[in-house]
Amino acid sequence: MFESCGELPHEQCPGGVRRVRESVGVEGKRGSVVGRYYGSTVSVVEDQGRPLRFTWNGRVYGVRRIIDHWVTLRMDWTPTTEPQVPERRHWRVEAGALEAQGVYELLHDTVSDQWLLSRVWD
Repeated sequence: MFESCGELPHEQCPGGVRRVRESVGVEGKRGSVVGRYYGSTVSVVEDQGRPLRFTWNGRVYGVRRIIDHWVTLRMDWTPTTEPQVPERRHWRVEAGALEAQGVYELLHDTVSDQWLLSRVWD
């Protein structure tokens, strides 16, 4: 359940951050954990489309493992407006430095070629 923005889509959430409690596949953690939605632009180094590391707020996060990957279509797409089908590729990854690591969801928009940090789990 969303704690601060109701059921609003992320783009309509004031401040760009909202918290949600859910169960995720975080190694070493049990039960539900708190996740935050961000929508922050990040710089990503990739290999054949897979994220290897990303920079967020001036810090570099190395991807240790990919937990999940899925593809969605942008809801605003129509064949008459854009010839290319606009995919959003989602990557849930375990990443961080030696002393600190977490679970992050990265989103890659194939039309704009922009990467976003979509969610972070503590």
